[in-house]
Amino acid sequence: MTAAATVHKSAQSDIHPDLTTLIGGTPLVELANIVRNRGLAARILAKVEFFNPAGSVKDRAALGIITAAERAGKLKRGGKLVDITSGNTGIGLAAVAAARGYRSKFYLRSTIGKDKINLLKLYGAEVVLIDNQEFLKENAIERILERIVSENPDAYFTDQRANPANPEAHYAGTGPEIWRDSGGDVDILVSAVGTGGSVSGTGRYLKEKNPRLRVVISEPADESLPSPEQPYAPGIEGVHKVTQVDRLHLPGNLDLGLIDEALQVTTETALDTARAVAREEGILAGMSSGASLHVALTLAARPENAGKTIVVIFPDSGERYLSYVE
Repeated sequence: MTAAATVHKSAQSDIHPDLTTLIGGTPLVELANIVRNRGLAARILAKVEFFNPAGSVKDRAALGIITAAERAGKLKRGGKLVDITSGNTGIGLAAVAAARGYRSKFYLRSTIGKDKINLLKLYGAEVVLIDNQEFLKENAIERILERIVSENPDAYFTDQRANPANPEAHYAGTGPEIWRDSGGDVDILVSAVGTGGSVSGTGRYLKEKNPRLRVVISEPADESLPSPEQPYAPGIEGVHKVTQVDRLHLPGNLDLGLIDEALQVTTETALDTARAVAREEGILAGMSSGASLHVALTLAARPENAGKTIVVIFPDSGERYLSYVE
């Protein structure tokens, strides 16, 4: 045995078996400049989720969903998974699928940014675009889900909207991390709502720790929603309407009982706030992060929230939205 080999064998190593072991453990960052520049009396902390290996909070749900399917015998090496996605969950699923030896296929709205579409393809996923007008028809989601299942009879439908492994990933990971890293000092949680997994799992854990904690969500203002009159309106990716919507049309993973307040944000405001946090904090956050930060700033300006700690989830990076600001 050579000296070099001996050194290599005796040296301690920190080698990850695959990409999935890097998911979670994202930083909680104080937004001191944003708060100081606006003369706010509350404290705002950002849970910066783009530090996950595939770049978003959805990596957590992706790993949880795939791991649960493996344990249940629904996924075996070489198998295929399929779902409908607004981008980030699909990217997370595609990355974990690639690491675990699975194929993937995703159905997306035609208005999804090209940055996310290109990322999905780079991970080897098959992408099917559905015209945005299809989503405006009666029972649109149900019809599209039926199409997905019928066109992919041999694939595992991950069902991110209703799969309990989605919120469970946040109850087991995101919530405990926030509680630990903040030293148990959290008064308000702010989050966007996509599938409902992040806010439901995280909110449930934090409310168990602090029953007085309030959960506030960001949702798109009416003018930032696609409609029959403007089916291709530039909505806020990853932020969906929750109030004034029939419960049957909301994601199964969304626990409305956890939500204390919903504040509306326009697409323009979300982008402006994302630009502000980049220029004032050096954090290149995405559009949904901008929407949630705007809500956090609104809450921080309320006199009753002086001295309180607001934690806002930043789901992904602004690099995925560069096409919106070209």
